[in-house]
Amino acid sequence: MSDYEVTELVNAFYELRNGPDLFNDLAQFHGQFFNYDNTADPTRLDLHFNLPDEPEREIFLAWHRRQMFEMEQAVQEINPDISLAFWDSSVYQSPTDALWDEELLGSFNVNWSLGRNLGGNGPLPTPLDVSNLMAMDNFFQFSNELERRPVHRGAHVWTGGAMPTTLSPRDPVFYFHHSFVDKVWVDWEAIHGTSAFIATSMLRYDGTYVFDGETLPLVDPNDITDSRVYGVFYAEDGLAELDNYIVSNTYNPEEIFYYQFNIQAGNNFIVPDGTVASFKSLNEINLVPGFEAVPGSSFEAVIDTENAGLMNKAFSKGAVARSNNPYPYSELINEAVVWEEGGDLLDDKPIVLTAAPNPFTEKITIKLNKRKDCVIEVFNMMGMLIREEAFQNTDTMVIKNLYGLSSGFYVIRVTDANGEILVVKRIIKM
Repeated sequence: MSDYEVTELVNAFYELRNGPDLFNDLAQFHGQFFNYDNTADPTRLDLHFNLPDEPEREIFLAWHRRQMFEMEQAVQEINPDISLAFWDSSVYQSPTDALWDEELLGSFNVNWSLGRNLGGNGPLPTPLDVSNLMAMDNFFQFSNELERRPVHRGAHVWTGGAMPTTLSPRDPVFYFHHSFVDKVWVDWEAIHGTSAFIATSMLRYDGTYVFDGETLPLVDPNDITDSRVYGVFYAEDGLAELDNYIVSNTYNPEEIFYYQFNIQAGNNFIVPDGTVASFKSLNEINLVPGFEAVPGSSFEAVIDTENAGLMNKAFSKGAVARSNNPYPYSELINEAVVWEEGGDLLDDKPIVLTAAPNPFTEKITIKLNKRKDCVIEVFNMMGMLIREEAFQNTDTMVIKNLYGLSSGFYVIRVTDANGEILVVKRIIKM
């Protein structure tokens, strides 16, 4: 992060405590619905530890992706140039890393009564832990191992204080950590492309929950298996690659992609007629083949020269010092979570769909992990049915002659002979 981003993000976090207090609301919700497996009513929906035994309840990765998006939307209402950053805890493992400096996340420990104990309970994950996850080819196995083992649980117990409790979202590092967990999912999905949930709605995001006078929308976890749905692209190694995305202004009247790093946009990155978008970098912007700003759109690419001189520092020495804060948490931290590990998947695995290639051009091959009589339906993003084909007793189906479709996102839905939806998958036409 640049000095500018650090200062603005920290300021935004403090501002969010002044008013409806999104930090406290997310923490209380997370604590209330953390895990019901060991309670008197194990049928209640919850957020954690549903695999391997209850895949129909599993929403861990999708729920936290939406939670990160809710927080990011809130900070962008304060400053549209800032985004959540990710803490790669497999690399940055020292209590003296810049992440914990007073100008970044350090001041929150005292001001918000978090009680951190950095490094007191470890371990953090290793790069091998991350690469082992990438080798898993079953989505639920991947999700289960990610949640229960050090790539996810490590940062919670290593940080201490609020983080190893059900109220972990009180600590701002929670959002840095879960952005990293989300990036691990992005990297896995880019390799395997088989993320699929049985659940079709999620707690908090079920169309009934109200925060600050606004009813939060209904979110199907299968609709957000691609982080690009929310315009999220993770940058690393000095490069932000933006591709296979169509600007819609669904969530922001202007979509701003602000990075300290180089920005490279192309390969079906489209700014359609009537939409507004901008790229902002502290370094360099490259528009490569496949990028298109359609006539009638509003697009600009800007080098932030005002803050470019601050880009190589880990944090801003000029950030506002905060020795006191009027919004500490007064409630006691909940008891520590027993971070369960391990477990095998059920033999009766849910239907998983693989669509390749994705993105596709002229045809797409669909494979299921079970032989079924089924119907394949292809919908555009307006919800219009554009192709329907039936197949009998097979796990491999090929849909041809798709070259006439326009570039963009499409949805594949698989139903059985009784019309029951088995699985839904989002795909991209180049």
